[in-house]
Amino acid sequence: MMLDYVIDSHAHCGIQDQGFSQSFEDYLSFIKDTPIQKVVMFAPVMEIYDRYDYHFKDTPDWQKRRTRANNHLLDIGNSRLEVIPYFFIWNDFKVSQLTKSHKGIKWHRHASEPEYQYDTPQCKNAIAQIKKRKMPVVLEEELNHTIVFIRNLAPGVRVIIPHLGGLNGGYEAIKSAGLWQMQNVYGDTALAAPYEISDYIINFGHDRLLFGSDFPFGDPKSELEKVMALNLEPAVVTAVTQTNITRLLSDSNL
Repeated sequence: MMLDYVIDSHAHCGIQDQGFSQSFEDYLSFIKDTPIQKVVMFAPVMEIYDRYDYHFKDTPDWQKRRTRANNHLLDIGNSRLEVIPYFFIWNDFKVSQLTKSHKGIKWHRHASEPEYQYDTPQCKNAIAQIKKRKMPVVLEEELNHTIVFIRNLAPGVRVIIPHLGGLNGGYEAIKSAGLWQMQNVYGDTALAAPYEISDYIINFGHDRLLFGSDFPFGDPKSELEKVMALNLEPAVVTAVTQTNITRLLSDSNL
């Protein structure tokens, strides 16, 4: 099947963190000879907080680093590749920095990393603003926090669980928790196993599944080839690689 264009729904991009080659130009070099024409991008973790310090304390320098990281995504893109910027939120919950150009939220931590302060008024206000703006949230969190966020803290907010749950406790754990069938819960294919993608489509349909690469940790070309190798129906491929994310973002940040 030939695709006229593809939207990558999951990529990191920044220039402050030198741990990986993850600039806009680096991404472009990976999508040569692919139909990827649009990409959702969010800042790398190490431009937002120190992921290696569980007891991380915020500082003015880190606040400036975060602002630069989120603003950087507003200034990139060209005629070859359109960038769809997401705002990476952290414990200062600076929703005042959201612009009309930010189409979604990145909400991320792993078990060994500093924790979000979910019980603060600032967090509750941030979730209220996200809900008001109808912005989807790419939520990468521990399993218990994922469940609480979706069911209790942010009911009705459209949540994308990346990697089909690979770093949120695992695909099967999310399945057992009854989250995949919820109409406001989406998944992306970034680094997910082919059998997980197939199982998801069989059990939950394809309308809430998004193609993603997890660049620079995943190769956009290889991740797209993985999806194409599943021999899905053309309508399913089109939905996963184009129309699902387009529909999801069509009314965000109103």
